[in-house]
Amino acid sequence: MTLAAHADHVRILVADGVGHVTLDRPEALNALNHRMLLRLTEILTAWRDDTEVSIVLLDGAGERGFCAGGDIREMYAGIIADRRDDVRAFFWHEYRLDAMIAEYPKPVVAVLDGIAMGGGIGIGGHASIRVVTERSRLAMPETRIGLTPDVGGALLLGRAPGRLGEYLALTGESMTDAAAIDAGFADYLVPRTSLPALAQALRERADPGTPSEIVMLFDETPEPSPLQAKRHWIDDAFAADDVPGVLTRLRELADGTRPARTRAGAPEFPKVPLDGAARAEAAETADALAERSPTALAVTLHAVRSARALNALRPVLEQDFRLVSWFLEQPDLAEGIRAQVVDKDRSPKWSPASLDGLEPDVVDAAMRHPLPAPLWDE
Repeated sequence: MTLAAHADHVRILVADGVGHVTLDRPEALNALNHRMLLRLTEILTAWRDDTEVSIVLLDGAGERGFCAGGDIREMYAGIIADRRDDVRAFFWHEYRLDAMIAEYPKPVVAVLDGIAMGGGIGIGGHASIRVVTERSRLAMPETRIGLTPDVGGALLLGRAPGRLGEYLALTGESMTDAAAIDAGFADYLVPRTSLPALAQALRERADPGTPSEIVMLFDETPEPSPLQAKRHWIDDAFAADDVPGVLTRLRELADGTRPARTRAGAPEFPKVPLDGAARAEAAETADALAERSPTALAVTLHAVRSARALNALRPVLEQDFRLVSWFLEQPDLAEGIRAQVVDKDRSPKWSPASLDGLEPDVVDAAMRHPLPAPLWDE
């Protein structure tokens, strides 16, 4: 057994063939700072060829969450101090770590208990085995701070059923355990009380013996996903060509002038006006989008659809690196972090303030932004 105590907010334990990595920054919901990224990369690089490690178990310390994402305050400080190269370096290391986890030669079991957002999806959502609990809440909420979903999250969003990806990306809505599984962000639901037994079973290689089969011993069927009940109007509204079109459809669905199919993606089902509850949900969604950064919404819609076409993690991470580097130069990112995280007045002043004010080439400018540095070794 090899035990390493607190080191750069990452704890490791190697026992009985399992390399257990715990994010240990609970006071910040295990948000990832640059030192944590470097430490995680160092650990996984060392374990790649370590015969004492055959399975990696990844989780977070504390009672509140797995990982709330990247350290937004650290990013904000870098932007305000005009140290954007340091911020880009953070993302460079983060995206390489995300790819390393996705391509790791040994099974990686990620336990996304509690809150898992943004960068937490990057290190957990691309693991080979992704576990949620009954209290998990997953999200890609970047449009709230004037950014776009990154860390390869656009690939998961692009692969989600129907138009759930566009919906989740633009709204940043939090997913329950069932919704995360339904959207393709997780594989298994394990009750939180069973997590210690799961870790022990992985160490003991309980029969059946593969990591997936072991996790299945503890898997429970989740309640119906709340997303499924909304699929018929989500798939309709978020199939629009652009964000103004999405908003128009949402408003029409809300006021009853636009019918939606009674079952998503099923042409044989009739189109009928939404019931009162669904109309209210459509209206609330339109109102929520009206509060997001117009620039972030426009770029995000295109980014998710581009990721769907790319359908591979590495090119999507390269797209992320281009987009995030572009957003670092835009006023909305610093303003969004200020309003949501620093001053917490929840009243960002976006520039431009409305979709009508966007330059026609804003999406192309973001998508064609130069790659700051190669992400991959030749």
